[in-house]
Amino acid sequence: MTSVSFDKNMDSALDAIMTRTSVRVYDPDKTVPDDVVEKLLRAGMAAPSAVNRQPWAFVVVKDRAILDALAEALPYAKMLAHAPLAIIPCGDSAHFLPGEDDVLWVQDLSAVSENILVAANALGLGAVWTCIYPHSERENPVRKILGIPESVVPFAAIPVGYPAHDHKPKNKWHENLVHYNHW
Repeated sequence: MTSVSFDKNMDSALDAIMTRTSVRVYDPDKTVPDDVVEKLLRAGMAAPSAVNRQPWAFVVVKDRAILDALAEALPYAKMLAHAPLAIIPCGDSAHFLPGEDDVLWVQDLSAVSENILVAANALGLGAVWTCIYPHSERENPVRKILGIPESVVPFAAIPVGYPAHDHKPKNKWHENLVHYNHW
């Protein structure tokens, strides 16, 4: 596998994408300012959505007791116990498409979550996507802890903070996975 190198003149958006890593350990002495949280949420809401339905809502968690309760409830989000912030993107069923397209909200919320992760990296933060949906044993405790109504689906928990140490991006480029014009 070849190493990843970045051109100094690379577009900043591409740089934010290519250097994004999953960060699970945060600097305990730094909190995330409200204006930065708003930038993350704006980035999330800039995501595309099917028929522009924007079927999302967000719960921003800064309260230490709530973060700890979420860490306890979610088996793959234990880092919430040390994160200064979590963003919980949710699917609001009032905005899901009707009929067989009602499942497209999952793609929409995936785009939202990735936008938040890339924006966090661009802003010097670390974040990681942890799964809630489609696991009822994760959804139900999160609903209870956060008071989320049944018509809203907690999709993911995204712990956010300033990284405790440097992270190097992984080289995920594999030319053999690319097919041109046919398989």
